[in-house]
Amino acid sequence: MSTHASHTAHADVIVIGGGIMGCSTAYFLRRHGLSVVLLERNMTGQQASGTNFGGVRRQGRALPQLAMSNRALRIWRASRELLGRDVEFLPSGHTRVAYHAHDAEYFDDYARQARDYGLDLEVLHGAAMRRRFPFLGPDVLAASISPLDGHANPRLAAPAFARAARALGADIRENASVRRVERTATGFRVETFAGESFMAERLAICAGAWTNALASQFGESAPLTVRGPQMAVTEPVPYVFRSSMGVYTSIKEESIYFRQIPRGNLILGGGPPGPADAATSRAAVLPENTLGQLRQFRRLVPGVAPLHIIRVWSGVESYLPDGEPVIGKSGTTDGLYYAFGFSGSGFQIGPGVGETLAELIATGRSEIDLQPFRIQRFDAPGPSTPASAPTMAQGGPPSPTVTSS
Repeated sequence: MSTHASHTAHADVIVIGGGIMGCSTAYFLRRHGLSVVLLERNMTGQQASGTNFGGVRRQGRALPQLAMSNRALRIWRASRELLGRDVEFLPSGHTRVAYHAHDAEYFDDYARQARDYGLDLEVLHGAAMRRRFPFLGPDVLAASISPLDGHANPRLAAPAFARAARALGADIRENASVRRVERTATGFRVETFAGESFMAERLAICAGAWTNALASQFGESAPLTVRGPQMAVTEPVPYVFRSSMGVYTSIKEESIYFRQIPRGNLILGGGPPGPADAATSRAAVLPENTLGQLRQFRRLVPGVAPLHIIRVWSGVESYLPDGEPVIGKSGTTDGLYYAFGFSGSGFQIGPGVGETLAELIATGRSEIDLQPFRIQRFDAPGPSTPASAPTMAQGGPPSPTVTSS
């Protein structure tokens, strides 16, 4: 995007990573009046931020995420005006369904708790659910409906934030792979493999699956694993499914979620993840996973049985063992900030993370509690804190296979 300079470029903040976290952080930093350089190793939105399902989903998140998720929804709803571009956000609603009685009961418990966090859900059981969704298969017992949620186009979102940030004066650099980062007497110095050098007082690392390679240079890391979402799209059919929908289940093989776009194609995800490799930036869709998705889609909506898959894809996503991201200050280095490890659910919350991280960097505080997302929770535990101890109340069992955003 930018011409290479032989001298060292200076800014108030360097952001590493051009996914939706990094691009929205750069955008909101400029709105705070801070100068920004964003470095992306490939193209903005190329990996997890551009290859996910595109769900703008609040329900199903751990309760401590909801404040930031609500903030993100406000940004999604205003995205056309804020960014000057259409990212195809549709506030069409999001519905979770359950096949098992204990999952249906959990819907009621989660809805009661989520109400205190600003998320209003409608839960329907049995005949009432069947009247609302007559197309669902006979195994479905209950549905939880979030009417203000929806979906957007992940191929458009992160680049739109990058362009809007550049329009405000941010220096957005693609194909700028970072070789080294270091703390200096006045801030941070970042070198790229192309020989570019950048200096800033503050540094935000939003590099997804590649974060540990950078964080380790400051003496910290998180137990990241990488996985490849299994995505598919069908041929177009008449536009009838307004709400995106996913199955809530702890059984990976039962997981399926789908949304329909106005031109008629149905986008599918779910099931066991596929292989991914951060070193090569490659991920694969396994044929058996696509066939399993089709079986589960037909179980959920029997009427879609004749549909054909026309394309599949994947990307490199990063996961943390507790399913919660890292957001906020470094535990070792002043002026260093993180946003990574969103475990397949980062797309919806991304703009809220960007606004919150920019707020923290620019003002030194955030109105949203970031304690549950501290990187220090992965420090070696003391004798009275077992490594598997829960870090936050989640309002019920986590369900990493339920839906993706």
